[in-house]
Amino acid sequence: AQTKDGVSIAFWTLGAGPTVVTMPVIPWSHLEREWQIPEIRAPLDRQLERKMTVARYDNRGSGLSERDVADYSIEAHVLDLEAVVDHVGSERFALWGRGHSVPVAIVYAARHPERVSLLTLGMAYARASDYWTPQLRGIWALMDKDWELFTETATHYALGWSDDELARRGATYFRECTTREGALAAYESIFGFDVADQLSQVRSPTLVVYNRQLRWLEGPARGVASKIPDARLAVVEGMEQAFAAIDEFLGEGEEPAAGAEPPERGAFRTILFTDVEGSTALTQRLGDAKARELLREHERMVREALKSHGGAEVKTMGDGFMASFSSATRALECAIAMQRAFAERNESAEEPIRMRVGLNAGEPIAEEGDLFGTAVIEAARIAAAAQGGEILVSNVIRELAKGKDFLFADRGETSLRGFEDPVRLYEVRWRG
Repeated sequence: AQTKDGVSIAFWTLGAGPTVVTMPVIPWSHLEREWQIPEIRAPLDRQLERKMTVARYDNRGSGLSERDVADYSIEAHVLDLEAVVDHVGSERFALWGRGHSVPVAIVYAARHPERVSLLTLGMAYARASDYWTPQLRGIWALMDKDWELFTETATHYALGWSDDELARRGATYFRECTTREGALAAYESIFGFDVADQLSQVRSPTLVVYNRQLRWLEGPARGVASKIPDARLAVVEGMEQAFAAIDEFLGEGEEPAAGAEPPERGAFRTILFTDVEGSTALTQRLGDAKARELLREHERMVREALKSHGGAEVKTMGDGFMASFSSATRALECAIAMQRAFAERNESAEEPIRMRVGLNAGEPIAEEGDLFGTAVIEAARIAAAAQGGEILVSNVIRELAKGKDFLFADRGETSLRGFEDPVRLYEVRWRG
């Protein structure tokens, strides 16, 4: 893609569905080499490709993009992004900025709210002066003196890689992304990045992710989240939780149809199980015809809730349902809506219907319209551990919903049938 100032920018697209543009970690980007080092190429990219169109590009001066450039300013990097999104042809897309691309993403989102459907910011800061700790300044001072030592030190410190072989490959990757001269020129501009005055102009729904392992970024990340209107802050432990939070947030931009096909193999999903408490005793007491009439009412109410909250019905088991969601938030809201609907019904009904709900999240295997795997089994066991009128969830769900308007009560560790280790469960408080 050709920028307005004549620089050639390399990019690729992969997948199908809504578009997400994942920005480079300026100036450390190489579209070809990152495919050869799984630890470098973000696992979330691979996950998103199964359900979205992912566009990735190398910034100017790095990777397969034009290397011989002089302008590394924010405005120049905005031109890189504009060239790619115009070439991809998506009028509206999600934008994922990381590290030094975050200020660029903020500028673009502030100028083009009509195009950015969702904004995700990782390793976020608005002012470079807030980002550069004395430790980082010391590491970056090595760049001009010993290029190889700098890349090795940066790999250990910035990525937290302690394995020598992995760190060696990471350092080699950094050296292949750009030259020492290119990195020095890029950082000369990066040191002056300051977009604090544009944070309040961002109108796109925004998620700021702070990874506790990168301690020096806590203040800058919280500052960005507090200044962007209605932005969410996800505080996570490690990259796996970070990717889960981002995947859930990007899933909120999707509009799945009721009864949609379950996700492809490996897609991250929230699994919801329902079960009518005491259905066998109900049938024995009321008889087959009357009990079936009640269960049909239960099925109608559950399907209405799934439809209004974007849930995909996977299957029904007579007195219960299995459903999947692209968003843990939507799944929780659906579960609460179900319980409130049944509670309202039971106030005046001759025969109450008490339903238990269990939720878990993971990467189930999809085959022939059904979902399989550990995440699915655990969700079913969690539902079985609930009482009528309760919603129980795994710790994964609680972590995904951090910072949102849900109340959780710790139920402690519970032994689930078929699982060797106890699992910590939480009850979702929905009454009142």
